[in-house]
Amino acid sequence: MLALVWAVTSPSKHFMMTDLDCHPFPHCIIRNFIQSDSFTENLQRELLDLNFHEKSNDLYKFNQSDDLKKRKEPHITGLRAALFGLFRSWLGEVLGVELEPTVDISCAKYQYTDVLLCHDDELEGRRVAFILYLVPPWERSDGGTLDLFSTDDHFQPHSVVKSLVPSWNTLVLFEVSPVSFHQVAEVLSEDKCRLSLSGWFHGPSLERPPRHIEPPFPRSPHLPRDETLLLEWLNPLYLDVDYQSQVQQEFEDSSEIQLKNFLKEEKFKEVSEALRSTDVQWTKQGPPNRRCYEVASLESFPQCVSACWELLCSEAFFLLLSNFTGLRLHYLSPSDEDEEEEKDQEDEEEREATGSSGDTPSANKNNKEPSTPVCVGELRRWAHGGYTLLHDGDASRAEYALDLLLPLSCPDWQTEFGGFTSYVANEEDEELLMVYPEENSLALVYRDKETLKFVKHINHRSSTLPFGDSCRRAVYDLSFVYYE
Repeated sequence: MLALVWAVTSPSKHFMMTDLDCHPFPHCIIRNFIQSDSFTENLQRELLDLNFHEKSNDLYKFNQSDDLKKRKEPHITGLRAALFGLFRSWLGEVLGVELEPTVDISCAKYQYTDVLLCHDDELEGRRVAFILYLVPPWERSDGGTLDLFSTDDHFQPHSVVKSLVPSWNTLVLFEVSPVSFHQVAEVLSEDKCRLSLSGWFHGPSLERPPRHIEPPFPRSPHLPRDETLLLEWLNPLYLDVDYQSQVQQEFEDSSEIQLKNFLKEEKFKEVSEALRSTDVQWTKQGPPNRRCYEVASLESFPQCVSACWELLCSEAFFLLLSNFTGLRLHYLSPSDEDEEEEKDQEDEEEREATGSSGDTPSANKNNKEPSTPVCVGELRRWAHGGYTLLHDGDASRAEYALDLLLPLSCPDWQTEFGGFTSYVANEEDEELLMVYPEENSLALVYRDKETLKFVKHINHRSSTLPFGDSCRRAVYDLSFVYYE
């Protein structure tokens, strides 16, 4: 790609400044890309007059135009013809690759709190990505930088090693590859618009190594703890048998429920205050194309937090969850098989009374050992910039499961901050359910194999919360998953 420097900076009426770098992956920056100032200004006006649509999911939030492939505006048409005509031919020669005439271009507006999180752009046919910036004077403090990530030995993104600040009439190109991880950092300016044209030149894809598969989190059966823990920790309302039946009915109708004021008030306050202790050891979780938050080390838990953790892992709590949900999370809880066996027994008694014969359905069933219910949990700390993302392999590994979420410290949390857990159907954008952080409100959600979840990016608005220090700006929660 060194030939690119000569080709772009060869003598012309309008000198274009070019930077070429192969770290962390091949990319090129061409300043003053369009020679005519009036053309660039008219192009910007045409783009701002387009209809834009808000796009938001686990990965991004911004406004995008319709596909520009067939737009008739003169300056949009002119740029499109130049990019996918002579420029495409020249770029293909420089790379030594035959680029296809496929036109793939759109316009994006990023404004306050808009973001595009870490991804690699890899999709069949994409070979070179491009972004043309048409922005006002822009500073690093405005956010919206194009951040490039280094990768580890598994070809997973590790950390941002280079940030490109958008500037007027600047074109950025980079090679799409298994390591071309990048992001558009959140826009922090409240009055500037990050306008850009972007798309891809299509051609033969680079060879991809086998995808890295993360090892599963270890699961554990319940701890041998009795109902004493429940009496010590839980709001007495939730220990009432009649109320548990009411909860189960509501849960079975909707597969989710939120139980407010779940812990006793004094226990909740004790745990919330203990989590702000400087003695708790937190570790950042990644890679950034999957997640960004912190997890506490179990060994560093304050005593009251350890006791709360034991509560959620205890045999008594497994049984309580069974009573709340109707799921078989304890051997004492009834199951569909129990009901079938009871019906089979009634049928057998009826046959004996009438003198009929024949094999019973239960006699033909395979005797299966019941599975052992297990759980896996994390104590998490969230702050501005935290999120989780859906991943290509999530759907293939999805299981039936009961999610538990107990927010421990999120005073005055607003929905516009992000940080909510979103449930979506596999390969669908429409959200099925959103669970918002609410202090001491236990959320239970049952999901099937076609349901996935993510935590929406926590944006800059969250940093306006009137807390005294960064530790108090954080949001803490206990997140558990239970399997029958």
